[in-house]
Amino acid sequence: MRDLQIVFEEGVRDIDKGDIKHLEQLIAENPGLLNERYASPADGYFKHPYLLWFIANNPIREKESLPENIIEITTMLIRIAKEQGVPTLPYQLEYTLALVVSGRIPKEMGVQIQLAGLLISEGAKPKGAIGALAHNNVAVARYLTAEGEPVELITAVCLGLPEAKEMATKASEPEKELALIGAAFYGLLPALQMLISLGIDVNAYPDRKRSKGFHSHATALHQAVSSGSPDAVKLLVEAGARLDLQDRIYQGTALDWAEYGLTEEKNGKERIKKEAIVDYLKSKSV
Repeated sequence: MRDLQIVFEEGVRDIDKGDIKHLEQLIAENPGLLNERYASPADGYFKHPYLLWFIANNPIREKESLPENIIEITTMLIRIAKEQGVPTLPYQLEYTLALVVSGRIPKEMGVQIQLAGLLISEGAKPKGAIGALAHNNVAVARYLTAEGEPVELITAVCLGLPEAKEMATKASEPEKELALIGAAFYGLLPALQMLISLGIDVNAYPDRKRSKGFHSHATALHQAVSSGSPDAVKLLVEAGARLDLQDRIYQGTALDWAEYGLTEEKNGKERIKKEAIVDYLKSKSV
């Protein structure tokens, strides 16, 4: 029998090329492949991946796309895994769903919700809305809640659900702090005003263990800058947001983020907004 790690690499190439016929033959000739884990990477969220995980292209590989028959490929992989009684399939389905709903490529290819639906129909529990929202995948987050994922405060806030206000009045401080980050990330003024009115600490860093994939490395002001909303930035500053706080990854202040975002922005209308944010933060830093 061939080395399964070498076969694994061939299987990934088949997925990328959309060669479903050769991939199915490869699996038939190499029992155990669908329960095999690849040696690399050795850490991170894609640590020792299964073959099924690669259907999401998250993390993104060399080709920023998915084959047109990715639904058929995914269906085939799950079918054979069930036929073979692969013991890790339930876990693989759950994790693949998380990769799909938080990924950029499935959304851009227009198959994110379809892939999510397929994985859920095959046994994955509907979850991952918070991770989806952290990556601007709003439509699939809404889909997951419709499919039965329990709605948390940050989800209700980011999706503009009517129950958000009532949930906020009953929420714990960590839940409200995370919701504030979500509202700032999307530049949602009514939600920010509602949360601030509850006496929330606008300078809090969310609890990393409770963030469930959302951004926990920076303050609400950082995220408001990232949203490109001058009004959200101004609202937070007026509510007491500190300009000297740094994010926990790049050690940048909100103004640092604003200046960097401006250098990266090519859209004319968005540049005007980001210039306004830079000017405002500079005026408050004097």
